[in-house]
Amino acid sequence: MSFIEQPAPVARPNRCQLFGPGTRPQIFEKMAASAADVINLDLEDSVSPADKPKARETIIEAVGQVDWGAKALCVRINGLDTPYWYKDVVDLLERADERLDLIMIPKVGRAADLYAVDAVVTAVERAMGRTKKIGFEAIIETAAGVANIDEIAGSTKRLQSLSFGVADYAASMGMAVTGIGGAQAPYAMLADGEAGDAARARFLADPWHYPITRMVAACRTHGVLPVDGPFGDFSDPDGYRAQAERSAVMGCVGKWAIHPKQVAIANEVFTPSEEIVAKARAILAAMKEAEAAGQGAAVLDGKLIDIASARQAQVIVSQIELIEGASS
Repeated sequence: MSFIEQPAPVARPNRCQLFGPGTRPQIFEKMAASAADVINLDLEDSVSPADKPKARETIIEAVGQVDWGAKALCVRINGLDTPYWYKDVVDLLERADERLDLIMIPKVGRAADLYAVDAVVTAVERAMGRTKKIGFEAIIETAAGVANIDEIAGSTKRLQSLSFGVADYAASMGMAVTGIGGAQAPYAMLADGEAGDAARARFLADPWHYPITRMVAACRTHGVLPVDGPFGDFSDPDGYRAQAERSAVMGCVGKWAIHPKQVAIANEVFTPSEEIVAKARAILAAMKEAEAAGQGAAVLDGKLIDIASARQAQVIVSQIELIEGASS
């Protein structure tokens, strides 16, 4: 291990982040009653420019009036390239109830973006005497964001999570796709064979693998939660599940839900199964016995396990303990 230790991220469940536009206060109570771990009220892409001032007022009122339970409550502000973001930040922190936990900054391209928001937030908190410090969530959804992701992940202690925003990332990269997430049929490989052979198998690849992997590595380096973003076709639960499962394997802790029907899938995918938890605990127990006997490795179910196996197992056990602790 490096002399510089990998910091631990904030200890809270983040399996599913449920989004809802600030223009639809009639769904806020339903969002609060959902099984999502995080609620994201939106002022950005789901709100038209003409409706942004009203949506801001609606959200400010709802922060203190709706019972959000134990969920993390976040508001996604507008991008720093718009004339709306500073009012979003100032009005939220000057007028919204301290029940607000987080603000989400979209299209972050460099560390200076978060520095700018942090400076405004810090000034307002001091001026208002707010005792609860606001945390940040940020979205990586541009070419610059991926290129500068390491400095972004380590830019401010307020940052709790990074999400991958697939649609804007695809646009920023000039990718020839229109869907929000999921497989892309042209992004495929053919099995070995002769040219013109119609029987050659076609294998779809994952066009989002690289940016998500980069995000996870940057997040884990700096103690930030990595979260997979939206899957646009909410009528395709199998496609949503497949992308969530890939993201979980790569190290993401959760995924966005843009429709209530996606919440249960995200919670299931990002909650370790009883079988996996039992195996992880068996690995930890076997390694404890091995260490007591002065051994650095052990055999469990006919397979060699060692310290690295124990680290993997501890990640799973810690994850389920966090989830169970939050629900008790």
